[in-house]
Amino acid sequence: MTRMTLMSSPLLLGFEEIERLIERVGKGGADGYPPYNIERIGRSESGPETLRITLAVAGFKRDQLDVLVEDNQLIVRGKQEDDQHRQYLHRGIAARQFQRTFVLAEGIEVRAADLEHGLLTVDLVRHEPDRMVRRIEIGRQKPAS
Repeated sequence: MTRMTLMSSPLLLGFEEIERLIERVGKGGADGYPPYNIERIGRSESGPETLRITLAVAGFKRDQLDVLVEDNQLIVRGKQEDDQHRQYLHRGIAARQFQRTFVLAEGIEVRAADLEHGLLTVDLVRHEPDRMVRRIEIGRQKPAS
C-alpha cells in the first residue's frame, strides 16, 4: 500500500526534503525545557531581516552550552554536572541536560550567540532569495527518418 502524504501531489516536485523536515520537527524535544522566545528584530533599509531566539538557561555557564548548526538545524545543548561536594537539605534546582533543536529554512544564517543574565540569545539573519525569471525555448521536433 502506498503512503499518501501532503507532499505526494504530482504538482509538488522536489519537496521530499521538506517532508523529511516536517517529520524531524515532530520528533524534536517536546519536554518544553528550556523555555524560549522567537522574535523578529526587524530589517534595515538595505539589510536582511533579523530573528532572535532567546532561551532561558539560568544556572548554565558558557562552557556548559553548545550552539551548533548541522544539516539545516540549529541545535542548542546544555550539560550540567552535579556538584558532589554540596550537601543539600532541599533540592529544587536540578542539574540537568537538554537539547533544543530548531529547523532552519534555506537562506537562514546563524549570525551570533550570547549569554547574559541567564538568557542565551541566538541571532539569525534571513537572506532574501534572488527572484529569477528564465524563458525556456521550445525546441523543434526532428523529422522522423
